[in-house]
Order: sequence, then structure tokens, then C-alpha cells
Amino acid sequence: MSSDGFTTCLWFDGQAEEAAEFYVSVFDDSRLGRTLRYTEAGGGPAGSVMTVEFEINGQRFVALNGGPEFTFSEAVSFQIHCADQAEVDRYWSRLTDGGEEVQCGWLKDRFGVSWQVVPTELLELLADPDPEKAERVTRAMFSMVKLDIAELRRAHAGT
Repeated sequence: MSSDGFTTCLWFDGQAEEAAEFYVSVFDDSRLGRTLRYTEAGGGPAGSVMTVEFEINGQRFVALNGGPEFTFSEAVSFQIHCADQAEVDRYWSRLTDGGEEVQCGWLKDRFGVSWQVVPTELLELLADPDPEKAERVTRAMFSMVKLDIAELRRAHAGT
């Protein structure tokens, strides 16, 4: 991985390697990178995984086994923009496996990381210059857990 740009660091409690492998399995354009291990100097048991670098769709991440001090919250989430319902369904199914469905296209994966699985078309429907159409789409979205593109289109059309 190159030294330019930025890397998102995700803090885990002993699950960094498992999490990195999971995320790489979910996304097609992804790969694992370097794994660093703790030494006798401390920070964790000597020889145990300290960090695992991985990349998803060109975005760099590092999973850090930092301990139980910090956990994930909904204050930070990752958006997945999906071209169609099949893509929404695929990501939703994979990321909720062992995780939890929330609302409006949000979910938490098995590690507690929050994701938004968003059909790209939703943003277009919400941005409609007709405020009544945009309001109907917003109401429909708020009533959903996993987003349903056909239902959002029906709301937009008023049917």
C-alpha cells in the first residue's frame, strides 16, 4: 500500500484479522495487505496480531487490535452505493450475517461497524424538485429497514 492519501483505522478487541478477512470476502474489489504483530515491547501478547491492512474499492483500511477501551457507534458509518436491488440484497445479506438490521438502510455488522446500504437511485428520488414526490419517498424510506427500490419508486410516483 502506498504512503500517500489516508487510511481509515478501525479499532477492534482481538478481532482485527477476522474482521479484515470478513470485509475482503464481502467486497469483490478488495485485498488483504500486511499483518503486523505485537513484540515483546508490549501493547498486546507477543506474536499476536496488532494490525491488518486491507483495501476495499481503492479505500485503505487498517484493522487494529487495540483492546476493549473503545467500541464502534452509529456516529460513523460506511455508505455502500448500490446500482440495483440485487446489489442491495447481496450486501445486506452478507453484512447482517451475525449482525443486526437497524432502519432506513442502516445495519450493524457482526463487529458492530455501521453501514448504510443505499441504492444510488434513492438519492435521485429524494432530490426530486417536486417536494411532494421527495416527501413521499422520504416517508417510504423511514418506514423501511432494508431499502426496497421498487417500493421507493412507487412512493415517488404516488401509487
